[in-house]
Amino acid sequence: MLGSKAIRTWYLVHKWTSLVCTIFLLLLCITGLPLIFYHEIDHLTGHAAEPPKLQGAPNANLDRIVATGLAKNPGNVVQFLSFDDEEPLVFLTLGATPTTEDPRVGLTLDARTAQVFEVPPFDEGFMYVLFKLHTDLFAGLPGMLFLGAMGLLFVVAVVSGIVVYGPFMRRLDFGTVRKTKSTRIRWLDLHNLLGVVTLAWAAVVGLTGVVNTLATPIIGLWQYQELAPIIATYKDKKPPAHLASVEAAVRTVKAAAPHMTPSFVAFPGTSFSSPHHYVVFMHGDSALTSKLLTPALVDAETGDLTVMKPAPWYVAALLLSQPLHFGDYGGMPMKIIWAVLDVVTIIVLGSGVYLWWGRRRTSLDSRVAELELGAAKAS
Repeated sequence: MLGSKAIRTWYLVHKWTSLVCTIFLLLLCITGLPLIFYHEIDHLTGHAAEPPKLQGAPNANLDRIVATGLAKNPGNVVQFLSFDDEEPLVFLTLGATPTTEDPRVGLTLDARTAQVFEVPPFDEGFMYVLFKLHTDLFAGLPGMLFLGAMGLLFVVAVVSGIVVYGPFMRRLDFGTVRKTKSTRIRWLDLHNLLGVVTLAWAAVVGLTGVVNTLATPIIGLWQYQELAPIIATYKDKKPPAHLASVEAAVRTVKAAAPHMTPSFVAFPGTSFSSPHHYVVFMHGDSALTSKLLTPALVDAETGDLTVMKPAPWYVAALLLSQPLHFGDYGGMPMKIIWAVLDVVTIIVLGSGVYLWWGRRRTSLDSRVAELELGAAKAS
């Protein structure tokens, strides 16, 4: 059994980690709830393209798709080309230069006809505001790292809550809410019960959220370790004056990995490539490997495959964390489960604030004595 000093220490850890992170966790849970259904909401509100049904129609040549995008936005260059996993759609990102971040132009095209769909820009509207609040508080990398720190505090709060209240709750049957007691006791029982029910989910979402906030440094590390040595061999060459066919580049990579499917293409000079290469990111066809990307570098002048190598473990961890964080593995049933657990977690966080507010004038010694008594009865 924990001694008085240990209970005091763990209680203070649980109290302060919870108080510091709760307001931000509430924000993340509230904004994350609609984000679970991001794609469905986009379709309902007309923010997503609805391609016509063309039975058996082949995909258009990617060079034609790129030419269509450039014709609509003269003076720009293509930075990225990506493929929708569910619909016959291709997305183009264009900018004034390969490294331009703001402003960028996003286009959605039919993968079979190269038709451009008129859809609202991604960086507008209510869902975009929720997305930015959830990912970086509109503060870029500092905001992402700050939310990552709050996520770590949340995980510590979950663990310390188990240590402090686990022995105390053993004297009650699982699921007990003492309805004849005071309102505060009823909320305490409900807080502890819901906390246990959502324990595993909260830990998973908290840890994957922390990993997601490290996306920028993780990608930077990958570029330093994987791209830099390749780029060094091209240091004496000028960037290609004319780019090889992007269609041919993708076909070359598909021939080298026939069991894989292209996910997106980074054009030369962008943040995910070198000045001399297309980088074609491929994914597998199983539930797990469909979330993992394998980059292939194709010489942008000759169209030859330079190297194809699986992403390192830390990039794989990031790629697996992103869909798991939003329940994007098991279709609609898993999304519904994620949403229910999200709502329950909001109740846990809100009840924690209520319990603290109701006991804020009670001395620390009294609270530790209460926990010691409960733990002693449980043992």
